[in-house]
Amino acid sequence: MNKLFCSVITIALASGVMSTNPASAASDADFYKDKTITFIIGSSPGGNYDAWARLIGRNMGRFIPGKPNFIAKNMPGAGHIKASNYLFNIAAKDGSVIGTISRNMPTRALLNHPAVKFDPVKFRWIGSPELSNRVCIVMKESKIKKGADLFTHQALMGGAGAGTAVSTTPNVLRTLLGMKFKLIEGYKSATDVSLAMERGEVEGICQSYGAFKAGHPDWLKSGRVRVLFNLEPNPIAGTNIPSVFEHVKTDEQRKILSFYSSNIEIGRPTVAPPGISSTRLNTLRRAFDATMGDAKFIAAAKKQGRKVSPLTGEEQEKRVLALAATDPVTVKKTEAMLNRLNPSFTETVKVTGTKRKGRRVLFMKKGKSITIKVSKSRTKVSIGGKKSKRSKIKAGMMCKITHLGPNSRAKKIACK
Repeated sequence: MNKLFCSVITIALASGVMSTNPASAASDADFYKDKTITFIIGSSPGGNYDAWARLIGRNMGRFIPGKPNFIAKNMPGAGHIKASNYLFNIAAKDGSVIGTISRNMPTRALLNHPAVKFDPVKFRWIGSPELSNRVCIVMKESKIKKGADLFTHQALMGGAGAGTAVSTTPNVLRTLLGMKFKLIEGYKSATDVSLAMERGEVEGICQSYGAFKAGHPDWLKSGRVRVLFNLEPNPIAGTNIPSVFEHVKTDEQRKILSFYSSNIEIGRPTVAPPGISSTRLNTLRRAFDATMGDAKFIAAAKKQGRKVSPLTGEEQEKRVLALAATDPVTVKKTEAMLNRLNPSFTETVKVTGTKRKGRRVLFMKKGKSITIKVSKSRTKVSIGGKKSKRSKIKAGMMCKITHLGPNSRAKKIACK
């Protein structure tokens, strides 16, 4: 790992990635003049990744020689994997296309996700506008006053669907550390879980601290909620929020929890495709850094309830390299744990409806309407024994669906 990292730094220094070259700046000005940079966003409109990307796109062009325009292009699918695959394999490599992808992408690749067609180490990391710690939060009425109380008292936590961080995190902490989290599933999003907290249906949630602050700044200021801990090895800087690692007892627990939570440390990444020249990468990185320090950008972020706490592309690259160097035993143990926590099952149902051209399939179970997500790349769909498109699934069909639970993504759908 040290040799690899040192070689990356040596190459970066030699090629000018960490310096500013007037000649290259002039060349970039010629290239970017009257151009439009396409900013790929790996999620649907709305939400934190989309909001940050659009905010960056409205400001970053002012700091790039030639002052190009930006256009946002949402490319949702397979939890940011579709956009990541596009940026890695198809997008232009001349600096005219960049993108924002989920911080989960490096771990997805290391865990050998079948839809992944990229190497996270080869992405060119530009930076992140925030370091968003994942935290576990409870309402002030909860008996849980601090993390240690979770070993003696149970906390009812809301879940947003099997496989999501909102659901997986409490389960990981229960399985790995023995914390008495009880997960209540059935909510479609973190927003729905927050509403359930208001209604008293659940006590808390584990999610991004930045997202929670943006959605509920008044809850934190008024003391309506209590932040128990964050999932990084150290307390959150500038706060009194401790680390969950205070409750780790064995080296194995530490290694698995470190790997599970390591994606948090790369923030909300902005990346360029592999193959971009080192000088153009440097131009984009320096423009990104300048944007993060710009008063206009910071004010616009604050207006949205967002705090700019940036991470440079160089630092992101270091962290991804460190993540990629995780020992294979820890990766396999983490993968096995997550598979146990998210077991799939198959059931035969009658489809009652579809939404968004087959992206959602609905059926009834015990008097309740159940929604299952259907991915273009990750869900295997067949009709009458032949491979088919999700848009061909229709109400009234009898389908055998393999999935993780309500609101989860189907692994396989076989219809008649």
